[in-house]
Amino acid sequence: MNRRVVITGLSAVSPFGLGVEALWENVRAGKSAIRPITLFDTEQFPVKFGGEVADYDPLAHFSKKDVRHLDRVTQFALLASDEARQDAELDLDAVDRTRVGCVIGSGIGGLDTTEQQVLTLHNRGVRRVTPHLVPMMMINAPGGQVAIRHGLKGPNFCVSSACASANHALGISMHMIRHGMADVMFAGAVEAALTPVGLAGFCQARALSKRNEEPTKASRPFDKDRDGFVFGEGGAVLILEELEHAKARGATIYAEFSGAANTDDAFHITAPHEEGEGAARAIQNTLDDAGLKPEDIQYINAHGTSTSLNDVLETKAIKQVFGDHAKSLAISSTKSMIGHLLGASGAVEAVVLTKAIMEGVAPPTINLDDPDPECDLDYVPHEARSLEIKAAMSNSLGFGGHNACLLFKQYVD
Repeated sequence: MNRRVVITGLSAVSPFGLGVEALWENVRAGKSAIRPITLFDTEQFPVKFGGEVADYDPLAHFSKKDVRHLDRVTQFALLASDEARQDAELDLDAVDRTRVGCVIGSGIGGLDTTEQQVLTLHNRGVRRVTPHLVPMMMINAPGGQVAIRHGLKGPNFCVSSACASANHALGISMHMIRHGMADVMFAGAVEAALTPVGLAGFCQARALSKRNEEPTKASRPFDKDRDGFVFGEGGAVLILEELEHAKARGATIYAEFSGAANTDDAFHITAPHEEGEGAARAIQNTLDDAGLKPEDIQYINAHGTSTSLNDVLETKAIKQVFGDHAKSLAISSTKSMIGHLLGASGAVEAVVLTKAIMEGVAPPTINLDDPDPECDLDYVPHEARSLEIKAAMSNSLGFGGHNACLLFKQYVD
């Protein structure tokens, strides 16, 4: 089977707040959501800012009991799934729920719960550890809770592959629909690892920007003066649907999901391959999966982390695949505005990719003031650009050498 897959619902939980509108309007305007961290005291940390979900109050969305029993990462998944279902106008009572599945990824899962309960164990003893620890901390909890909330009885599992988690979750979900294993999938990823342990880990790995005096200028992909990524949180769930199923219920179709592929560098647990060989293969395999040629692509939403290694190797990978056409591509990094949401990055970026195709706008890469000579492509600096986008791609590269790429295009009946 080779059924066509379309996108019919979008959602976003981002450092700009809840909702797709908050994300897209600010990204299109080239605004930064990076600000000092308020979730915990950062006095002892060398990095004091990040991409914290703006104005988020759990009690505005969940009961006190639910807040006690749901880690922040699962709360994000539930809120995103609600928005996506509503956006898709999906009446689950009118479809076969055994054909509706859910794949929601996360790089780390319920870190806040794990961290807090470890402290409880050491400071107060085993009897004070919550009996809800395991179902709160487990990485598959977001997908399980989403299935319970919406009554989804089809395929359901979690993908955890560091910063490639979302693209893996989305790509696997697309292929499951394409090959007849489901008709509808709730697909995406969530992350809420902006905790003291999470921040400490990345600080000690020397992976983060230290521009504490200029947090809005800290994430600067492809810029010569970049000094690391900005740690963020959030997520997104997309409704993917088999084309005829979507048409039969009169769904609004935003874009077609035509290709996905993944590879591994088999090189280093945290560092990418210097020549971008694995990333290049993922991009090429995605084009092949979609049956498109390099010159069919107008825009790429880059992984673009603002780290010294990533931005150069990703540029090399794009050049390897696209050749002379690489100079004609519009490329940008959403992370310049919202930071790096780890495993959830690709899900939020997939929403941006969809909106870019729908509205004919290539979002910008902000803070690109002095381009790295080794990053010499068109990264849409500073301001968004009107551009007809018939087909576009999104890259995600993760610790472990994981490379995952997606390809969306304009829907044509």
